[in-house]
Amino acid sequence: MAFQIIDRRLAGKNKSVGNRERFVRRYKQQIVEAVRRAVSERDIRHIEQAENITIPRKDISEPVFRHGQGGIRDAVHPGNTEYVSGDRIARPQGGEGGRGSQASDSEGGEDDFTFTLSKEEFMQLFFEDLALPRLLRTHIGETPQWKWRRAGYSQDGTPHNLAVVRTMRGALGRRIALTKAPHRELQALQAQLEGLLAQDDGTSEAVAELQRRMEWLKQRIAKTPFLDPIDLRFRARTKVPVPISRAVMFCLMDVSGSMDQERKDLAKRFFILLYLFLTRHYEKIDIVFIRHHTQAGEVSEDEFFHSTESGGTVVSSALVLLDQIIQDRYPAGDWNIYVAQASDGDNFPADSGNCRKLLAENILPLVRYFAYVQVAQEEQNLWHEYSQLLPLFGNFAMRKVSESGEIYPVFRDLFKKEGVPA
Repeated sequence: MAFQIIDRRLAGKNKSVGNRERFVRRYKQQIVEAVRRAVSERDIRHIEQAENITIPRKDISEPVFRHGQGGIRDAVHPGNTEYVSGDRIARPQGGEGGRGSQASDSEGGEDDFTFTLSKEEFMQLFFEDLALPRLLRTHIGETPQWKWRRAGYSQDGTPHNLAVVRTMRGALGRRIALTKAPHRELQALQAQLEGLLAQDDGTSEAVAELQRRMEWLKQRIAKTPFLDPIDLRFRARTKVPVPISRAVMFCLMDVSGSMDQERKDLAKRFFILLYLFLTRHYEKIDIVFIRHHTQAGEVSEDEFFHSTESGGTVVSSALVLLDQIIQDRYPAGDWNIYVAQASDGDNFPADSGNCRKLLAENILPLVRYFAYVQVAQEEQNLWHEYSQLLPLFGNFAMRKVSESGEIYPVFRDLFKKEGVPA
């Protein structure tokens, strides 16, 4: 006999939210894989939409309790006369296994479970294991963040901050200090009383006086309060400024004539992922957009993604502008500086050496991380020059993408959290 336990209680207020969170945690691996597949198939405009996730029905089966057959039983199992160890068992005729099969007159089954991830859940899983590399918290800015820190004890405070042990320790010390002398005197009077009682029958005036004095001392000791307002001690806290992460991300995109529409779309996909990642995970981060052909210019977010300007190619113009902006506005001692550059690698031949020199001498010593993405598979002169920097700088990374499905894996590889496998 088999028993199934199913919770069919009506969901109370906000109960469905908790159930949904538990379901997402339980099937997180399958959901994350579905999110990654969805990203590779989406266009730029629909990157933040919700997503339908399908979970195989075998993975969401409900627990079943079964009663085993007790006692000692003898059974005869038929032998296997058809197969030996190592034989491959052929696929059953008329079935394909898995989800589909040929039509039949058998009883109905169950479809795989499908549910919809909300936009927030989708983006949270999308960027969950990503982070800016080597991010330091070393600066107290103009509007510092504050943290409450323990600052000893005070005699005033709210009841929930009452330090019970410290209060009782103080009360015990006060009682000892106030009653030590009366206790000492009481012991001395008790010794005198015992001496007088040994000499007479206890009716003398001296005995009566000693007894009155002892009774007064006992009342005085009894009137000492167990807990006094001066004993109360409350945990005190004070606000102190804490270092915050001041970070800036420079986005450099090549818009020269060699960057056709397909390559520009690949670069834009990468930068849109980067932009969404930064704005959703970091409240205080500056993003600087730089476009370049033969000349470079700092542009707005809208111009960066939608301007149609084009021309020749001088990559060093963008690096020179980047260096100037860092020196003028983002001193390396106060800021975590990050750079992401996207180009097809085609550059004016005499300029690629200048780019390598600018990176090695001016830029890479200042930045926390520099990521170069080439939106073309063939290795051109800029790629060869940049490759010489890889063994020299641990904060420099290079990747290639040639189709939209490669954008997210490359992006995730460049910005994965430390210690998280790619």
